[in-house]
Amino acid sequence: MKTAMKKLLPVAASLVTLISASAFADYEVAIAGPMTGEYASAGEQIRKGAEMAIADINAKGGVLGQKLKLEIGDDACDPKQAVSVANAMVNKHIVFMHGHWCSSSTIPASEIYNEAQIPMATVSTNPKVTERGLKNIFRIMGRDDQQGEIGGKFLASKFANKKIAVVDDKSAYGKGLADEIAEGMGSKKPVLRESITAGEKDYSGLVSKLKAAGVEVMAYGGYHTEVALILRQAQQAGLKLQVLGGDTLSNNEIVGASGGNADAVMFTFAPDSRKNPEAADVVKRFRDAKVEPDGYVLYAYAAFQLFQQAATQAKTVKYTDLQKALAGGTFNTVVGKLSFDAKGDLKSPGFVVYQWKGNQYDVLK
Repeated sequence: MKTAMKKLLPVAASLVTLISASAFADYEVAIAGPMTGEYASAGEQIRKGAEMAIADINAKGGVLGQKLKLEIGDDACDPKQAVSVANAMVNKHIVFMHGHWCSSSTIPASEIYNEAQIPMATVSTNPKVTERGLKNIFRIMGRDDQQGEIGGKFLASKFANKKIAVVDDKSAYGKGLADEIAEGMGSKKPVLRESITAGEKDYSGLVSKLKAAGVEVMAYGGYHTEVALILRQAQQAGLKLQVLGGDTLSNNEIVGASGGNADAVMFTFAPDSRKNPEAADVVKRFRDAKVEPDGYVLYAYAAFQLFQQAATQAKTVKYTDLQKALAGGTFNTVVGKLSFDAKGDLKSPGFVVYQWKGNQYDVLK
């Protein structure tokens, strides 16, 4: 009996090894953001970018000889749902996260990833994302205090003789950005400082206040869906309004939803990655697939280039080594070279001002 057991044990051990190797043959990586809800178009951009990046990485042999498997988390830009998504991703044993999207989701979710020692890349712009001393988070876009300064100075210069209102949607991203824009305006003080509730359908009260105060330009901290409604309702009230906001106004849904008023929309965003020579092949393949790589598409693609290059440098996906590689490296991506300071912010962020013209946006000359 003992002899038989001795013969069976190596076989059993081999089976366990084979089962374990099969179960963990792929590296689980993830994205999270608003895959449903009013901001789902941003989630779709993230998904499309991630899917192509992972397909390209896998076609070239994967990461350290292992294929990547993508998990998708839907937080609908709700902080509580984001926490649930983060816990689910920890249980799936992901080794890298690109997410979330809304800063109000990224901030609580990142605490969970940090505790679980999961590195993450994000495009969330609220300064608090990287001001809490977390070592696992790497922001691949600039911050609201940077784009707010650019936007505020632009408004004060471009519209020096016009009345400007500053409005936010009370979210972490929206209020933070609006405050930074107001500060960036310097001595040019807004004639109104208002807040709205995101997701409502009637902003006629705000429009009435803008009209009564003689406002011609609204600086806005928040998302494209509310801006589209405000512009539509301003037009109905006979108010000719121009809007300047942040990166989220790059969403092309604003063209149709604003009732033909998208040309009145300006926004700050990073330099257009679609024009990077290094991105030309990827941009062409997106367009061949009938996907315009605007907004956050190329940032999602870049996030997984970042992971692949860092893991290759570290020769492992073990957190300690991978985090060290991310913190200390320089990475070539479709959105340009990425390297990070001690907080996890980009060392060389940049923002420019865009304006919608027809169904596309371009740098405002």
